[in-house]
Amino acid sequence: MPDPDSPSEIFDRALRRKRRDRAARDYESFVRDHMLEGIYERLEGVKRDFRDVLDLGSFDGVFTLPGATITRLEAGTAFAAASGAIHADEDRYPLPEASFDLVVSIGVLDSINDVPGVLALARRALRPDGLFLGAFLGAGTLATLRAAFLAAEADRPAARFHPQIDVRSAGDLLSRAGFALPVADVETLAVRYAGLPNLIRDLRGMAATNLLPGARPLTRATLIAAAQQFAERADPDGRTPERFEIVYLTGWAPDPSQPKPARRGSATASLAEALKPKS
Repeated sequence: MPDPDSPSEIFDRALRRKRRDRAARDYESFVRDHMLEGIYERLEGVKRDFRDVLDLGSFDGVFTLPGATITRLEAGTAFAAASGAIHADEDRYPLPEASFDLVVSIGVLDSINDVPGVLALARRALRPDGLFLGAFLGAGTLATLRAAFLAAEADRPAARFHPQIDVRSAGDLLSRAGFALPVADVETLAVRYAGLPNLIRDLRGMAATNLLPGARPLTRATLIAAAQQFAERADPDGRTPERFEIVYLTGWAPDPSQPKPARRGSATASLAEALKPKS
């Protein structure tokens, strides 16, 4: 488990809990709702029943699965109380080994300090041939907002945005955590805003604002300049497009029954032969 005083901690854990408690008072769920739809669609393609499920980062606890017993884990005090979740940081709670046949994590992996660690915990918590499904905001998210702040603070840029995980790195993390048959894919959710305050309000309602420790305070002058830059990027109708890049993860706890990739060099036809023109 990570040392709480370690300089490798990316996010301020206390601030993360505070942000989630603020979001619980006026929760904006449309991005996570979109992620939930994607998770449900992937579950529909799996022909099996899941009885013991872990919801890792449960927010308001709306994820359900008929016939399943769902254990929830949530870092925010208010969300945990509302959903009946275990109140703990996702990368610090000692998950019981081989206790679940499905683990889902929807909308939190991008703000967890130890992503490789929490994926390894999830893999160990699964029974053999158990399924992990995840969704989070990845690289490319809030590109317009990033550009607006970079232009507004061109003389003295501040660290206002989280590091982001791209889809290729996400797949590598699944493999490193010991998952079999890892798959990572991405889709874009496009939203158009009438102004910067609308976007900031949504981000606060998602608990998706800056969690970096020691961030320079955001001044009124910076906000005004960023709002102007954001408006300059608007479409002709005055609305500015912003995007949320959602990365989906699928991985299985290893089991002998799973299909194995073909052994290297076992192909019976060569690429050169396949590419020869047909006579």
